[in-house]
Amino acid sequence: MKPTQLWTSFARQVDARPDATALVAKGRHISYGELADLVDEASAHLDRLDTTGGEPIGVPAVKTPRTIALVLACLRAGLPVVLPSATLPEATLQRLLTRAGCRHVVSADDAGPTQTGAVPAPAPAPATPVNPGDTAFVLTTSGSTGIPKLVPLTAGAVERFADWAAAQFDLGPESSVLNYAPLNFDLCFLDVWATLHHGGRVVLVDPDVATNGRHLFDAIADNAVTVVQAVPMAHQLLVDAAGDPARQLTSVRHVLFTGDHMPARCLARLPAVFPGGRFYNVYGCTETNDSFLHEVDRDALPADGVPLGTPLPGVEAVVLDEDGAVVTGPGRGELVVATPFQSAGYLGADPAAPGPFVDAPAGRPPGAPARFYRTGDVVRRDDTGVLHLEGRNDFQVKVRGTRVNTAVVEQVLLDHDEVAEAVVLAVPDPVAGHLLHAVLRRVPGATVRTLGLRQHCAQHLPTAAIPATLHLSESPLPRTSTGKVDRQSLEQTLRSPRPEATVARKETAR
Repeated sequence: MKPTQLWTSFARQVDARPDATALVAKGRHISYGELADLVDEASAHLDRLDTTGGEPIGVPAVKTPRTIALVLACLRAGLPVVLPSATLPEATLQRLLTRAGCRHVVSADDAGPTQTGAVPAPAPAPATPVNPGDTAFVLTTSGSTGIPKLVPLTAGAVERFADWAAAQFDLGPESSVLNYAPLNFDLCFLDVWATLHHGGRVVLVDPDVATNGRHLFDAIADNAVTVVQAVPMAHQLLVDAAGDPARQLTSVRHVLFTGDHMPARCLARLPAVFPGGRFYNVYGCTETNDSFLHEVDRDALPADGVPLGTPLPGVEAVVLDEDGAVVTGPGRGELVVATPFQSAGYLGADPAAPGPFVDAPAGRPPGAPARFYRTGDVVRRDDTGVLHLEGRNDFQVKVRGTRVNTAVVEQVLLDHDEVAEAVVLAVPDPVAGHLLHAVLRRVPGATVRTLGLRQHCAQHLPTAAIPATLHLSESPLPRTSTGKVDRQSLEQTLRSPRPEATVARKETAR
């Protein structure tokens, strides 16, 4: 086992600039030298464990400097690190770690690294095409449709992505990057690992205040942040915190939104808040990392959705129709990609079972990647060759004989000025095939009711796509351990009628 390039690059930064700030956490500035001391402490702890087999180390992804130091210590030792959400139920966590082949679980708190448990032995050998000696990180999927899947990524894949991100977004000693996402998200390959790889400063957003727009705004302003990457919800919090007339975040040069549909009303307000920023829509999956990038013209903001953009260097992308044939001109179908940053397959998966990792589509030219990933995302290629995201294969249902994509319905609801969050669930119905049920959180102070939302839907959707019921809430929607809306929890709630749900149905009927 040998140190990864990610570690050696960080060590060079420590040698060259020990006093430069590496992390900002809860207002405290931690230098590269101080972070290296924390890594030494974590390395000493790892040395006391039996790691001769090179099995992955389980590290619950609590967002602290000591956790980051513990991950760096694993990279230094050449040990793969499994980063599950720290909020996973204990039984789910144990199943994941066993499937990953972990023998040790190590946590890091204010007192330093501690072994919080051992995975039940014997751990099964993971079924994966990846050479364990090459794996650096093991991430988890959202688990929105069941037990999260384990996604191994090689050190080379992460390093290639870090170098691309540094060149694209000016990551270096003068950069200051906001880390909004949890540490178990693939977004952290840019926010945290690429930034430290190239000597920048990482500003960690405490999860306890991640929905406080004023705190986010002040964190960016106080730390002269140059790169902001976040989901659209966080950008909405920022523009709301800016107020009217808007306060400005003048240090920011690159503004990235990813992971969800960007509402037009939020996009329209970004130029005023980030007067010197360039805007980008970033598209990718945990399994492939980023695949597409689209720079949005701040002087000509689109009103009908931001396209996916163009493939990143080295990315191969094809569109497959319902019969599995490659779409060569305008048309729609499933997006299938291969990237230089992707996983080769899930850990612990049955290699004989069908899955999203597939051989190259027929007709690809010589030299094309051998393995592609079926994203499950439905895209449309327009007459100019630009791809637009329309929804997901698994979100397509039949309502009274009409094909409806629930993701499209969600986007329409989110485009309403008084809707902060929206999820549309398709519940089987013996007559209609499926009925659509929308669960929404209104923005603070909103007055819109279900009738107004139905009228809004009627202006933009066919009749079959208008939800049968709309459930309004003032509270945030439940989330999975990786931050996605917990659809399973909402479906269970819908199947257990409550008084407020009945009221919503009666109002909808009117």
